[in-house]
Amino acid sequence: MISQKAKYALRALVVLARADSEKALFISDIAEEQNIPKKFLEQILLDLKREGIVMSRRGKMGGYLLLKGADDITFGEILRLIDGPIASLPCLSKIAYRRCEDCSDEDTCEIRHVFNEVANVTRGVLDKTTIADCLIYGEKGKIPAILDM
Repeated sequence: MISQKAKYALRALVVLARADSEKALFISDIAEEQNIPKKFLEQILLDLKREGIVMSRRGKMGGYLLLKGADDITFGEILRLIDGPIASLPCLSKIAYRRCEDCSDEDTCEIRHVFNEVANVTRGVLDKTTIADCLIYGEKGKIPAILDM
């Protein structure tokens, strides 16, 4: 299950992707549109800014904009940034691997093999699905082809 913070991050990125690429959006506008607590959204956007996903402008025309293209921001990237590893077992994590304490042999662990399949499918979808795909979904009311299984 993903965190509320990750859901808010994804929703904020969709709002920024829908906006004119030259027009910065105020945190208060994004927060109001998506019903996200403003202070929480400020922290999320700072995290995304540190990672080079969004940028901010100061002043009257200030606010936040996407720094990366919506078609270059994947769900997997955002989930890893906000929530950490996607894998359900530590021995399957790509970014935080560690051997399970109670495992004597990863090669013969039946549980690991099953969850490896789950992790591969999950990563496949999350690492191919972009914020731009969400825009297509919103416009056409159908699941993007990448999710149509």
